[in-house]
Amino acid sequence: MLAVLQRGASYGYQIKKDVSACIPISESTLYSILRRMLANGCVTTYTEIYGGRLRRYYAIEQKGRDEIRAFLGEAAEMRRIYAFVEEAASK
Repeated sequence: MLAVLQRGASYGYQIKKDVSACIPISESTLYSILRRMLANGCVTTYTEIYGGRLRRYYAIEQKGRDEIRAFLGEAAEMRRIYAFVEEAASK
């Protein structure tokens, strides 16, 4: 979700649609995670009127960007471990 918000602020339905292209996610799970990220300071919210209704938008904060960088660092380590296991399995 943070990667989606890295592209720009978005609202729940659109975030779900974007994330679902890669990972299936229910609305209840989506909003639970968004609430957790809001509580942790990774995202902020604001509302705008769209089609006569209020729409809540989520925007990434610096802490969210830091979380993405940390994840990418862990991903690099996981790729090294995967390569090691793959090499050992091929012998």
